[in-house]
Amino acid sequence: MEATERAVLAPFAEKSGESRGRKYIEPSHAYRTQFQRDRARIIHSRAFRRMEYKTQVFLNGTGDHLRTRLTHSIEVASISRTIARALRLNEDLAEGIALAHDLGHAPFGHSGEETLAECMREHGGFDHNRQSVRVVELLETPYPDFSGLNLTFEVREGLRKHERPYVFPGPEEEEYDCPSLEAQVADLADEITYYSHDLDDAVDFEILNPTQLEKNEVWRRSHRAVLARYADAREPELHKLIIREIIDREVHDLVATSAKSIAESGVQGADDVRRQPASLIRYSDELAEANRALRKFLYQNVYYHPRVSELNRRACEMLRRVFDAYLVDPDRLGDGAMRRIEKEGLHRTVCDYVAGMTDRYLMEEYGRIAG
Repeated sequence: MEATERAVLAPFAEKSGESRGRKYIEPSHAYRTQFQRDRARIIHSRAFRRMEYKTQVFLNGTGDHLRTRLTHSIEVASISRTIARALRLNEDLAEGIALAHDLGHAPFGHSGEETLAECMREHGGFDHNRQSVRVVELLETPYPDFSGLNLTFEVREGLRKHERPYVFPGPEEEEYDCPSLEAQVADLADEITYYSHDLDDAVDFEILNPTQLEKNEVWRRSHRAVLARYADAREPELHKLIIREIIDREVHDLVATSAKSIAESGVQGADDVRRQPASLIRYSDELAEANRALRKFLYQNVYYHPRVSELNRRACEMLRRVFDAYLVDPDRLGDGAMRRIEKEGLHRTVCDYVAGMTDRYLMEEYGRIAG
């Protein structure tokens, strides 16, 4: 399989046989590459399973068809593989990064993350990307010889997307600005996924109407393209077709633009990519501008909609109450977490524990604390 990668993948793609390896040395596997092993470790982790009960946008449990952190991550992985395949990159690496990118997300979606960040303001802060790294490097403990999942450098690099500059492992500690192309793919596949699927869920949840949607360029262009092919399309099928069209347009634009930027850069290896001044995986200027408008549209009309924000506000009051209760009585955390307090500090240990909770478990714990 490693030989096949070297023969088939582009010269600037990451090759599993050339990985910079793991923090703790392990023997190679007979019939799985390094990145395939990483993907399996992520999927089999407890943190991955807990994402089934963590909110994406709409509070978990309020609708059977609404996305959760788990379904979102699977959809990001699917789009990542499509883009990576089109550009002859390493699909296994892109998928592994995509599957792990939200492992550290707090309960109750972005509102929960903001609340945890407030609780930790004087104690190092909280960011779900950094927390995902903590999950795979420290908090998951399936192996007796070390903490964490012992993932390869390349997957962990892809999870550190907000920690610039990056540093090559080794005595030189050379700094660089860009991660692998596979990491860049997973990052923008995440955007494509939540742009489209948050729209989809908002229409299903009936907080967006046709008049609002027609004001957004991305929706309007895809709507017209769908009607040109399916003139008789009606709801509820119509908006599903529009969502598919949006994803297809985004992926086509990203692949075409990225292929051109890679060719123009002249990169001939994975480390050439790292030494570039800017990411090579990108949208066209026109789509990038349209996506910025779409992001603003989602914040104005979906994320801060009263039906979303009021539920999240009440949920985050529960989160803050539980966090404070653990600070007062850390024995509630259990023996495993208690053992980390001396090294990590009380606030960080409580933060790790609360960030790992599902929406459901946090509400149950709030009920026990509040009586």
